[in-house]
Amino acid sequence: MNQRRLTMMQIIDARKTFTAGELAKRFNVSVRTIQRDLAYLQQIGFPLYTQTGPGGGYRALPNRLLPPLQLTLHEALGLFLLLQVLEKIPDFPFGSIRTHLAEQYYASLPPDIRDTVDRLSRHTAIRTPEPQLPSPLTTRLLEAAMERSRITFRYLGPGGERETHGWPLGIYFEHGLWYMPVAKPERIVLYRVDRISELLEVKSEQPADYVLLTLQEWLTRIPDRTGVHVRLAFTPAGIRWAESDPWLQSMTEGIWEGPVPESELEFTARQLLRFGPEVEVLEPASLRHLMTELYRRALAPYTQ
Repeated sequence: MNQRRLTMMQIIDARKTFTAGELAKRFNVSVRTIQRDLAYLQQIGFPLYTQTGPGGGYRALPNRLLPPLQLTLHEALGLFLLLQVLEKIPDFPFGSIRTHLAEQYYASLPPDIRDTVDRLSRHTAIRTPEPQLPSPLTTRLLEAAMERSRITFRYLGPGGERETHGWPLGIYFEHGLWYMPVAKPERIVLYRVDRISELLEVKSEQPADYVLLTLQEWLTRIPDRTGVHVRLAFTPAGIRWAESDPWLQSMTEGIWEGPVPESELEFTARQLLRFGPEVEVLEPASLRHLMTELYRRALAPYTQ
C-alpha cells in the first residue's frame, strides 16, 4: 500500500464525510485516481459508504479498518509476547484482535522477521495458575459501560439465580476472574462476570439522582468499595509465596487487609488454603469459620 492510500485512510478516519474531488485536490491527482484508490481500500476491507445526490460523497462506517501497524523489530516481538499473555485471559474483550494479529499481521511480516517471531515463541511461555472460567459477555458489558447504558441481567448468586439491573462502570481482570462493579441508587455492587448467565437488556438511560463513576475512579476509591473487611497475617514464608499473587502484593509487614464481597468469601477461603499454616485469617469471623471447615474436610480422609 502506497503512502497516499495510508494518508487517505487517516483522513477518512478523522472526517465524517468527504468527496473524491476534495481528496483529489488534497493529493494533487485526478478524481479518477482517487476513485481507484477508494476502490482498492474497499477491496481490502475498509468499509466505505457512498452517499448519492447533492451534498453526497463518502463516509467510513463505524467498524472500519484502521491503518496497518508500522513497528520496529523490537516492537513487533513485544507485540507477539503480549498476544501470548492475552491468550491466557479467558474471553478478553474484542478478542478477535488476537487471531487477527497472530495470523494476518504475522503473515504480512518479512520471512526473516517471521523466523525471529517463531524462535521467540519457542523460548517463551506464559503460565497462569489462576482458574480460567468462561465469561462470554465481556465485550458487550464493556461496550455498555463505555456508552453509560443501564443493563438488566440474570446473575447466579449465593441465593440462586435472580434478575438485577444497574449501570456497569466497566470490567477488570483480577486473579483469574473478570469482575464488574455496577452502580445502583443505594450503592455500587461488585459482580463476577462468569456468573452472569444472560444479558437481558441494554438501555440508553442515565441515572436521575447521581453521577456515574468511571471504573478507574472507582478503583482509586478502595475504602468506598462494598464488601466484608478481611485481614490476613502471613509468616515470612507466606510473604514470599504471596509475592506471586497480584491481589496480595499490597500487604504491609506481613499484614494484608481489604474489602472482599461477601459472596466471594468462600472463593477467598479456597484461595488461601494453598498457603496452609503460612497464613492466618484475623478477621472476619465468618472467613475464619470457612477456613476451619475446609481444613476439617481436608483432614477427614486421614483421621478415619
